[in-house]
Amino acid sequence: MAINFKQPGETVELPAPSGGVVSGQGYVIGALFVVALGTAAQGELFRGKTNGAWELPKAASVTPAVGAVAYWNNTAKTVTGTSATGLFPIGVFIAAPAGGDAVALVRLDGVATAAAA
Repeated sequence: MAINFKQPGETVELPAPSGGVVSGQGYVIGALFVVALGTAAQGELFRGKTNGAWELPKAASVTPAVGAVAYWNNTAKTVTGTSATGLFPIGVFIAAPAGGDAVALVRLDGVATAAAA
């Protein structure tokens, strides 16, 4: 193995952003979306998961189809199936949530992302 390999990258250690992080919640750190694996205060290191299937909070009216792109609203801290300015593409829906569901099942892509313009 190459001597410069450091880690697989599915789980990364990052400094917590302003306001800190809460275990199980999603965060955009720069251009990377992660789900926090623990709670940490601002500036403390925390471990974040960049891939996998996660139940993420969504607005009640969101009803995307299976396979639709999932976009993260970093202000509302919810996932949606509609692209809009300022939303981050984070993966795809792997189950079709009903309108009244509080969460949606999303498979994270694990890639760097940028907000839609």
